[in-house]
Amino acid sequence: MTPADLFNDIQTFGSENTNTANIEKFARYFKEGFDAYGLNQEQVTGKVSEILSIPGITRELIQETTLLLVKSPKYDLTVIAIRLILGFQKSWTTDTFKTVEKWFSLGITNWAQTDYICGELMNLFFKKNLADLQKIGPWRTATNKFQRRAAVVSLIKPMKLDTDFSPYYEFIAPMMHDPAREVHQGLGWFLRETWKKQPEAAEAFLLKYKDTSPRLIFQYATEKMTAEGKERFRKDRRTSPSPRGEGAGG
Repeated sequence: MTPADLFNDIQTFGSENTNTANIEKFARYFKEGFDAYGLNQEQVTGKVSEILSIPGITRELIQETTLLLVKSPKYDLTVIAIRLILGFQKSWTTDTFKTVEKWFSLGITNWAQTDYICGELMNLFFKKNLADLQKIGPWRTATNKFQRRAAVVSLIKPMKLDTDFSPYYEFIAPMMHDPAREVHQGLGWFLRETWKKQPEAAEAFLLKYKDTSPRLIFQYATEKMTAEGKERFRKDRRTSPSPRGEGAGG
């Protein structure tokens, strides 16, 4: 069996099980468009289990197949790619991380794919020491805005197991003026989570950027604060640049 054979089999499965109702149900969450077969969780799980039970199936074959799956515009195929990679997590290598890294240049085009990769795969890459801040450092300036989003969202679970957040703040500092709304949301989400654990450190970091960074970051980051707490992070209109310079984050 070749990667092309396996890809064609999965693609045929998707076509034969297209669910228009599911597509319409989830499309509203994707303003950039939602191209999918509409497979449900049971169908995805069943197909992945079927593939992983094929005699002689290897991690290398799966990794090559995922490059084809992610390149497809169909959302479901990226979900299947993630689940297939997870099936071999006990034998992951640095090459597995590099395969997932390639996905962003091939076909990661929405926030849901990105966050699923971060939540299901990147956390484990960090735990297995196959990824770290240095290895994902280049993601912060990637062409694909969703890879930039992944650079920060990937840190949420590892951060929760740490006690020193200073390396994380240093890592995300260059991203605090990123032009993409999806990145602003990811930064705000991460900072909200750090605030829950170490509010003083999170607030000190946020105060450095309150007059220059996109407001959407602060909308997310201060979501759990009291009204009085949020007030501290309002932009000072007397000294800050015009809101027109904020792009999608205003």
